[in-house]
Amino acid sequence: MTVSTMRAVTQDGFGGPEVLKVAQVPRPVPLPTEVLVRVHAAGINPVDWKTRAGTGMAGVLGEPPFILGWDVSGVVEETGFGVTTLKAGDEVYGMPWFPRAAGGYAEYVTAPARQFARKPATVGHEQAAAVPLAALTAWQALVDAAEVRPGQRVLIHAAAGGVGHFAVQFAKHLGAHVIGTASRSRHDWLTKLGADELIDYTAVRFEDAVRDVDVVIDLVGDHHDTTSTRSLQVLRPGGLIVAIPAGVSEQLRDAAEARGVRA
Repeated sequence: MTVSTMRAVTQDGFGGPEVLKVAQVPRPVPLPTEVLVRVHAAGINPVDWKTRAGTGMAGVLGEPPFILGWDVSGVVEETGFGVTTLKAGDEVYGMPWFPRAAGGYAEYVTAPARQFARKPATVGHEQAAAVPLAALTAWQALVDAAEVRPGQRVLIHAAAGGVGHFAVQFAKHLGAHVIGTASRSRHDWLTKLGADELIDYTAVRFEDAVRDVDVVIDLVGDHHDTTSTRSLQVLRPGGLIVAIPAGVSEQLRDAAEARGVRA
């Protein structure tokens, strides 16, 4: 007999963690081209807690109630009509429905089969669920926004973070000379990931340690010691800063233009 309900972490209003509650909700049914995935792990990203609090993607989702959670890893339980790429029993991971409410904080989730990939057997569900949003953010910054080319000098702030450590590996794969800011304790690890130069931001200001950078991937922003604005100093003429946490403000864009760089 098919179970018609499931447990999920829901929220009926915006606020702190106290607005989240475990409830019984209807179990979703896969539509044509969709798969039903039994969730083994769900990732939590900054966008999750921001949306929970009423910012982030709250403007897209509208008013609660809803079930958050975009990064998931699990096992295909059932396939909808027309699905040929996946089958029941396949281990998968993905970022379904972003920026709509995917419902990953639940025992089951449905989404188009194309929004999932097969999980490598050597990667656990917990690790796989931490990949999609962070890795995609890094890839979009380097490839879609910056169009990084071989030989370019790329500076990555917060290189040891969730997005940053993917950015280091992707930039190296693209043939860039990779420079990262991170505390000293993370340097050996980042070197193994492919970083060519590392700056201990706790010991030296990065603008005193590096110059002639083609691309800055700023994962810190101006909220902490004006990292974005300071980064304009290290760019070569015509260089580009991709500012991710808060985006590019009009003030930052004007400052970049005044220095002959882009933002």
